[in-house]
Amino acid sequence: MKAEDVLKRYVAGERTFAGINLNEANLSGADLSRSDLSGGNLSVANLSGANLSETNLSRAKLNVAKLSGANLAKANLSEAILNVANLTLADLTGADLSQASLVRAELSRADLSNANLSRANLSGADLKDAKLRNANLTNANLSRADLKWTVLTGANLAEANLHGTDMSSADCSGADLSNTELRQSNLSRTNLRGVNLSGTNLRWADLSGADLSGADLSGAKLSGANMTGANLSNANLIGTTLVHVDLTRANLISADWAGADLSGATLTGAKLYDVPHFGVKTDGIICEWVDLSPIGDQSKIYRFSGDETGFFHAAPPTVRLMIDDIFDQDAHYALAVTYRQMAQHYHLAFSPPNIQVGRRRTTLTFELNRDDQLFAICCVALFPFKDAIEVQQRTIALVKLLLSAEIEIRFGVLEWFQPLKAALTQTLTQVNEFKLSEASLQTLSKISFFHAPTKTMLINSSNHSLTLHCHPLFGKRMMAKLDPTVIAIAPQSSSNHLPPLTELVNFIQGFHRAE
Repeated sequence: MKAEDVLKRYVAGERTFAGINLNEANLSGADLSRSDLSGGNLSVANLSGANLSETNLSRAKLNVAKLSGANLAKANLSEAILNVANLTLADLTGADLSQASLVRAELSRADLSNANLSRANLSGADLKDAKLRNANLTNANLSRADLKWTVLTGANLAEANLHGTDMSSADCSGADLSNTELRQSNLSRTNLRGVNLSGTNLRWADLSGADLSGADLSGAKLSGANMTGANLSNANLIGTTLVHVDLTRANLISADWAGADLSGATLTGAKLYDVPHFGVKTDGIICEWVDLSPIGDQSKIYRFSGDETGFFHAAPPTVRLMIDDIFDQDAHYALAVTYRQMAQHYHLAFSPPNIQVGRRRTTLTFELNRDDQLFAICCVALFPFKDAIEVQQRTIALVKLLLSAEIEIRFGVLEWFQPLKAALTQTLTQVNEFKLSEASLQTLSKISFFHAPTKTMLINSSNHSLTLHCHPLFGKRMMAKLDPTVIAIAPQSSSNHLPPLTELVNFIQGFHRAE
């Protein structure tokens, strides 16, 4: 059937042309909207500027077809073959292209917003400056495709193949790229702000200058990637593989990389303010200096001297509070309310504790970002408990001892200790100020859990521990119930019984000093 005959029949009201052969036909500018051309052969046909909106072209052959400027909005192109077709400036909004073949197709500046391209084959396709807003590209093959300047905001590319794809300067904000294959791809200067890249393969990818702020890269593999100058502020890098990654001048302010592998990575000039210095693997890193200033203006520089152990540590500073009693619902509620009030009233930044409940004992573990928070947070941790006064007195006595002239007389001038003096002085002020309201004290006094004996341990980032307090009846609660004389003969705890000064100095010396 000739093109002229099809158009006449269409004008007459006919819409069904399934399986039609229009190979090399000239239908430029034609109106065939809402017609059925499924399974038809339109290879090498000229359909430029044609109106094919809502047309059924499923399983149709459109190899090398000219569709530039065509209206294919909401068209059904599922399983259609469009290899090397020209779809420049085509309107494909809301079109169904699932499982379609678009190998080396020309789609530059085409609009594919809200289109369904799941499992489509777009390998080698030209999508420069195309619009793919909220498009479904799950499991699609985009290997070696050109997506430069493409708009992919809100698109779903989960488990898609983008191996070797050029996505430089593309806008992917809000997109889902989880478990995607992006090996050797070009993502330089790409907007990946807040993008889900968890589990994605980005080995040897170029991410230089990319914006990954707030992105989720947990479990992603970035070995050998180029991330020079990339913005990774507030990014999730938990468990991420960053082996031999170039992070020169990268912005990692407030990023979380716990459990990440940075072996052989280059970090010179990276911005690392408010980044945990523990829980990362740093064997063989290359780093001359890092920027620790809050806004990344190099006002606070830490220079490496060939050994990163003064900067990176194996574990977070920890306050471990053990309570010799079981943890019931009343205690849980009262503890949560008290800690919240303390944090709000005194403007303290600390995360809720990990709670381990045993058959007879409860352990609260507070993981901190800095060693110099240990003494203040241990007082906050104890405040709901009867032992709080004893712990507060011991903490004040310890800090005063560390700030006394005796430390310099006995141990000489300790250069590493000088920057800690301000933090310890602030701790002393904070501890003296901490108070609970009368209402809170009355509530806590009615719950037996807060009267139980406690033991408090501090563990610094060098994994050295210091027992700050241990109630004389800790571990003997059950014995005391059976035999009241145990209380009478138990040794009395006193704030005067402080750890030896040598032990204190060794503990403080293990503090992370690069803050």
